[in-house]
This record gives sequence, C-alpha cells and structure tokens, in this order.
Amino acid sequence: MQLPDGVPMMASNTVSLTDREEPAMSSIVTYSEGQPFAGVVGRTSGESTPAWPTPPRAQDGAPNVIIFVLDDVGFGQLSSFGGLVETPVIDRFADDGLRYTNMHTTALCSPSRGAILTGRNHHSLGLGVISEVSTGYPGYNGIMPFDKGMLSEMLLPHGYNTFMVGKWHLSPPEHETAAGPYDRWPLGRGFERFYGFLGGDTNQWYPDLVYDNHSVEQPRQPEEGYHLSADLADRAIEFIQDAHVNAPDKPFYLHYCTGAAHAPHHVPVEWADKYKGKFDAGWDDYREVVHQRQLDMGIIPAGTELSAHDPDVPVWETISESEKRVYARMMEVYAGFVSYTDHEFGRVVSFVEEIGELDNTFFILISDNGASSEGGPVGSLNEMMFFNNVPEDLEENLERIDELGGPTVFNHYAWGWTNAGNTPFRRWKRETYRGGCTDPCIVSWPARITARGEIRTQYAHIVDFVPTVLDALGIDPPITIRGVTQAPLEGVSFAHTFNDADAGTAHHTQYFEMFGHRSLYHDGWRAVCPWPGPSFAEAAEKGLRYGTPIDEAVLADIEANNWELYDLTKDYSETHDLAAENRPKLIEMIGRWWAEAGNYNVLPLDGAMLQRMNVERPTIAKSRDRFVYFPGGSPVPFTAAPKVYNRPFTITADVQIQDADVHGVLIAQGGLTGGYSFFVKDNRLSFVYNFLGRDLFTVVSNVDVPSGDVSLRYEFEPTGEPDFAAGKGTPARGQLYIDDNLVGEVDMPHTVPNIFSTEGLTCGHDGGSRVAPDDYQDDFPFTGLLKRVTIDLSGTDLIPDSETDMKVAVARQ
Repeated sequence: MQLPDGVPMMASNTVSLTDREEPAMSSIVTYSEGQPFAGVVGRTSGESTPAWPTPPRAQDGAPNVIIFVLDDVGFGQLSSFGGLVETPVIDRFADDGLRYTNMHTTALCSPSRGAILTGRNHHSLGLGVISEVSTGYPGYNGIMPFDKGMLSEMLLPHGYNTFMVGKWHLSPPEHETAAGPYDRWPLGRGFERFYGFLGGDTNQWYPDLVYDNHSVEQPRQPEEGYHLSADLADRAIEFIQDAHVNAPDKPFYLHYCTGAAHAPHHVPVEWADKYKGKFDAGWDDYREVVHQRQLDMGIIPAGTELSAHDPDVPVWETISESEKRVYARMMEVYAGFVSYTDHEFGRVVSFVEEIGELDNTFFILISDNGASSEGGPVGSLNEMMFFNNVPEDLEENLERIDELGGPTVFNHYAWGWTNAGNTPFRRWKRETYRGGCTDPCIVSWPARITARGEIRTQYAHIVDFVPTVLDALGIDPPITIRGVTQAPLEGVSFAHTFNDADAGTAHHTQYFEMFGHRSLYHDGWRAVCPWPGPSFAEAAEKGLRYGTPIDEAVLADIEANNWELYDLTKDYSETHDLAAENRPKLIEMIGRWWAEAGNYNVLPLDGAMLQRMNVERPTIAKSRDRFVYFPGGSPVPFTAAPKVYNRPFTITADVQIQDADVHGVLIAQGGLTGGYSFFVKDNRLSFVYNFLGRDLFTVVSNVDVPSGDVSLRYEFEPTGEPDFAAGKGTPARGQLYIDDNLVGEVDMPHTVPNIFSTEGLTCGHDGGSRVAPDDYQDDFPFTGLLKRVTIDLSGTDLIPDSETDMKVAVARQ
C-alpha cells in the first residue's frame, strides 16, 4: 500500500487469526476478574504467594480497526466508485483492498450510525429517525438500549483502546446538556476518548465541540486557519500517539466520523478552486460520464441502465446561464470539501504508517446514506431554510456566490447534484430507493486480505459491520456488557468474502423504512413503496406532499397502489417496475416487509417530518417556563435552549454598570444562520433578531444604559399568526426596557418558525458564529458585572402595553 505522497509503507508479517497464544508474563500469577484469588494468603508475606487480576490484553498480533464514516456521500461521487470527486487517500485503500458495491444503509444519518456501531437494525435501537424528531414509540424514541452494545464496548475487554472523533448523533437531544446524563454520550458507550460534536451537523468553521464529557471552545478561529476537518485529524493522531508511546503493542479502534459531506459545505477556498470549471457541463452530463466510468471500472454490472432523469430536477440545458454558474460553483465547493476531508484523513493514515501499524489495520469506509437533497431545487446559503420550510432565493444565491464554502454561509448544493451524486440510482437520502440507501463501501486489511483492488458484489448491510469485525478478530459476541444481557446481533458476517469473490451472500433479507418510505430486499428482489410518491412532483399531482401523516385510509390506498417491484439480478439500478406483471412476487414481498416490521419495532408508520420537531418529550429537567443563566457556563445545546418560537417571551438581564465603557453580549442563541443577540454597544442597549441569515431586525435603545444596578429587558410579543407553509413564524413586536422604562421597539413582519440554528445558547458572550455580524466580529464578552439572565416563556411576565395589545387583538380577528 502506498501513502498519498508516494512513500512506501512499512511491511508487516501476515497475521494468523487462529492458534494465537497470550504472551508469557514471566512468573507473575494472574486470574480472571470474577474468579477466586489465584495466590495464597498466609499469616505473613513469607508464607504467601501474590497474584494479580489479569490485565485486559489483546491477542498477539491483533489488528487495529478504523471505521471511517462519511456523511451524505452518494454512490457516484468518490473517484474510487467512478465519481468525479478526487479522493486519493481513499482510492489507495480501495486499490489495496476491496470495494463492496452492494452495501446498504438506512437512508438517514443517526439510524445508520447506530446500526454501524451495534450490528442491529435502526428501529431495534429506537432510531427509526434522527433523535431530534423522535416520538414516543419503541422504534422511534431515540434512546438506544444498553442490551444492544456497541463495538467499542465489545472491544474494550479484549485489550483495545477505543477512540472516536467527529459526529456522534446518537444521544437523545435532551441528554446533551452539561446536566447529563452522560451514559449515552460516547464515553458512556465504550469510547475512552472523544472529540467532536454530539448533534447531526455543525458549522465547520465554528463547531459545537465536546472533548470527552465537556464542551470546549475551538482552539483557533477561521482567520487563523481553523477548520474542523483538520482539527479532527489532529485529535485522532493525538489519541493514537498518546496510547502508542505508552503501550506500543496495544491495538486501537478509531471511529472516524467527519462532518463531510453534510451541510454546511465549508472548505478553504483553494480546495474549492481546484475544481473550477470541472462541473460546468452540469448534472445531466455528470450522470452520463459517471455511469460510463462505473461500467468501465466494473463498479456496476455490465448492461446496467442509468436511471431516468428525475422529474424534480430541471434539465441542465433548460436553465439560465446565471443558474448554471451558481449551481456549478456549489458542486465545486462540495467536491473541494470532500477532497479536503480526504487530505486531512491522509495525515492520520501517514501517522499510523509511521508507527508501523498500517498493514495490520482493518479499515472500513462507508457513507451513512445517499447524497442529500436538503439544499432544495436551487441550493441554499443556509440549510436552516430547509428545516423551516423557507423558500430559497436563486438571486440571493447568485449575489453571494463568492461566499459559498466560507464562514458567512451555511451552504448546501441544489438537488440536481444530489441526484447526480447517487448515479446510477434514482432519488436520494431519506428515501429507500437505492439512491438513498446503497452506498460506497471499502474494506482493506493488507496483513490478512490477500485480494487487491477487487470488487465484491455480495449483498450486505451496515448491520453486518459488527459481526464482520468480530469474526475477523476471532472474538465472540459478548453475552453480557457491564452486567446487561445482550440481545442477539441482527447482522451477519461477510468476512468469508474477503478472499473469495465467488462466496455466497449471507444476508438474504433486509427491510427499509424512513418517514413512511419503505422497501424490502429478499434474495435478489426489491420491493419499494415510495411514500407519498416517487417524486415531489408526482406526489403533488395526487394532492400529497412529503411529510404528510399516514392514516388508515391513506395506508389502504398505499398498499393497493404504491408498491413497486424490481429484479436486481437483471435490473441493478431499479429502472423496470415489474409490479403489474408479477403480482404474486409483489404480494410475497409486501408480506415479508410487514413481517420484518413486526420483528424490529417499525410500527406505527408515520410519514410526518417537520411536525415531529415539535413533539413534546420528557426532559431531564422538570418542565418549566423560566430559565436562569449565568455567565461563564458551558454552551446550552440548541435542543435544550428555551423554545422561543411563535410565543411571547421576555429576556431580563440583571447587571451592574461600573463605567461608561461597558459593552458586550448579555445572552445569545444561534449564529449567523439565525438566532438572537441581546447586548450593549456604544452605551446603548441592543437586540438583534436574525431571521435565518436573510433579515436582521434590530432595535437600539434611545437612551444610554445608566450606571449602577440595572435591569435590562427585551420583550417579544406576537402580533399575528404564523404561516408555516410559507416558512414564516408569527409576526411580532420587539421592545427594549431599561428599569421597566420603554426605550426602543421594532416591528418584525416574520420570525423563525421552527429552528434558528444548530448552534446553542451562550451567556455573557456570543459563542460560535456571530448572530449580529454587523455589530461585532469576535465573541464580544460583556465587560460589566452580569449577575444573571432570565428567559420567561409564560407570557405573564410582559409589561402592559395597550398599543401592542390592541394590534394583537385586531390581527387575530
């Protein structure tokens, strides 16, 4: 195997997986934990024999394990799978190992991540959807049970160090505060070291970072060269190095989960510029070029057809030159992001080679789902637009084209590139066509896998990863973990395929379900039920839309009319629906899906999406309308911050002003993609309400803030009703008070309906990216004495204002 810079790797001897012996420990007597003392205890040490509990030591020659989980990377994007995004480090693993071209995920991030780590189906884990939209049913509550242990927990007793960097997204959001509980954070699930972020995505320039069990600030700022991809690589190297210098023979398991290529597509501009002009021919040309490359490389079977042009995607040649320009740049930025991530991972690889461990490292790469369509039809400067149902503005995207990838946006590409990224398949993430759940997978282990650069076509699923790793390492699945009896693994090993391209498939049946979109694989056949339709356009023609709940009447119609059937032995890309001509097989497949659904907690079916964001869930803290914050504490995750959307609320800061130069942020939530900031600047009290980075509603006091003990207050009072369909929260009036005296007000025609940002709340400064970038550029810490900040959601804490009350009453008639 060759390093990215061409330096040959150090060779190591082939590892035998059988007949290993534990290294001798001279005359030391040891005994297993839980067994009787193996020595002798007499009246004195002279007539006694010492013995020691056996330390957890790996078998001699046990390999390291690296599982590299990419985010939102489609089947047709990486160069090793025929794509046009250059990833030389990943390519070398493919050239020195195996490409699995029939590997499957769940079609969504945290459900896939749970399955990868546990060897169980996502509904069995309570991860039918991402935890932020969990509901109160066993398959959907977002609370991963301890009877389904993680690979990290399984490897610890066998003498492994266990490290994780990057995206976790496996804790219930209400568990992610500094109040815990911490038992479902990485360190609570078998990882000894963790550095990354707990949620589903984060700003790559201003990430929400957790180090082990506590929040930390990023070590540098973007203007100093900071980017999360480089930071994660630094930490991975640090973790491996720290362990290696103290125990060189101890193997490690590294779970490496980058933010790439989930939005925001953030990358240093020079990496995006490497692709200038390379996507000017557009997404239709991309699909044709990549499809042919995949055929030529043997990634897809000979004769595989390219799926039809998606009805939700415009034909490239029909769009304007301005549109082509902005869309092409979006793809350049995305490609640069993936290539930069590959480069930074290359530094980790180089270090593992430097310590002589790369040949004996068992490596698996996977993406958690297909390419993402969350950028919408025209792409996005701010992915939060998608989560708030706010229409994108192509003209705005064009005006700010040079900002794409940089710290001032939270960008995502147009879904024409999503469809192209999943070539040769149709559709994308969140849907259970193959475009959503068939993903690139690479396996490499030079010391054990003799095949080089070969392709494996056996059907497999990410629930097979844990059984495969354990099988390869010669480790039996544990019966108990920390006293908890373990449920059986639901995947099967594919280790028998490593050196045998003709080995049979061990995984015969697999169900899929995501937001009511369903499918089933069984022995070469695939049935798909695309709820609410095979495309947004076709669903709209039926009067349906994505995110529509499923009731009994709707379900009856779905079962009768929506199922499709494909013979994958002849139709790899799902292009010929056989439902009408092979009804008996379809009925058999539908029956199997319902049987699998019953086995794995898939029911009840629920097509709702954004509606689930506002489902009430039990929290660690008792339900309350009053929140008190103090400066200097850890950031409060956005999921635990007060839900101030579409309701009256007040923010009161109790401060002491010692001199005329006091300034800074009292409290802030969110960042440049949306949020609010309450601060003092130029001796005036200010409040900025950031509507998704598009509109800034600012109110400044008409008097200076006085010295002494002062009460500074902001009131938000709705003046109308929200229009969620148009992506608009309630119109409102914002008012400033100093010691109960009205000193400023602003009318806001619309506010954020659902979510500001994935950035949290900070008191005494503005952490992360800046909510009010026109007013301050750093975190703008408050320089006076800030005693406390109180947020009240009860609606009873408002200072009476007859004029506003009258406007509200009239608006609600």
